[in-house]
Amino acid sequence: MKRYAVIVAGGQGVRMGADRPKQFLEIGGKPILRHTIERFLAFDPSIEVVVALPTAQKEAWRDYCRREGFLERYTMVSGGITRFHSVQNALKYVGDAGVVAVHDGVRPLVRQALLERLFDAALSHTAVIPAVPVAESLRRMGGEDATVPVDRTGMLLVQTPQLFDAAVLKAAYGMPYSTAFTDDASVVEAAGTPVHIVPGDRINLKITTPDDLVLAEGLLTLFSFGK
Repeated sequence: MKRYAVIVAGGQGVRMGADRPKQFLEIGGKPILRHTIERFLAFDPSIEVVVALPTAQKEAWRDYCRREGFLERYTMVSGGITRFHSVQNALKYVGDAGVVAVHDGVRPLVRQALLERLFDAALSHTAVIPAVPVAESLRRMGGEDATVPVDRTGMLLVQTPQLFDAAVLKAAYGMPYSTAFTDDASVVEAAGTPVHIVPGDRINLKITTPDDLVLAEGLLTLFSFGK
């Protein structure tokens, strides 16, 4: 079964407040994006990787890769206006047969055990996503200075990578964009394909804020990411 990994790193990371998009900030002495790419290549050296980057940052990333000898084989494409459009651009370089894992470029702590769990599930399910139960209490804004509690029973935090049959995913991304598309699973579901959930991994952090950057640095030190 042919495997693809679409790594979406087309955002600008404005919430990080840094001088460059967050995927290029460093943890463990390397850019976040490099860690992310390396996770997939360590899992399966034959996997076809497609990385969607901001157009304005592509040359700087090429310079970094040449300078640091990070010359792994992957395809680089321009990110779009939204995440949906970035994935749409990347799928032009994905074949019609096989399994596609779509992953956030700023989730560099994806462990091999999670990847194995997801790809194993993809052998028998068309769409597979990882999720973890909500552990914290939830409240919803109910008006000015008012909040109401939300029952967290059955609530899940969805992660990436999300895996799909290549033909199904490409067909789904042929639909017009909708603001209801919050991730790839929502696109595929809108096209009529049910989604299968497997246990995620709380270590699989999405780096969004400066606090996340500090936490990721610590987790990278504490955990082995070859396993």
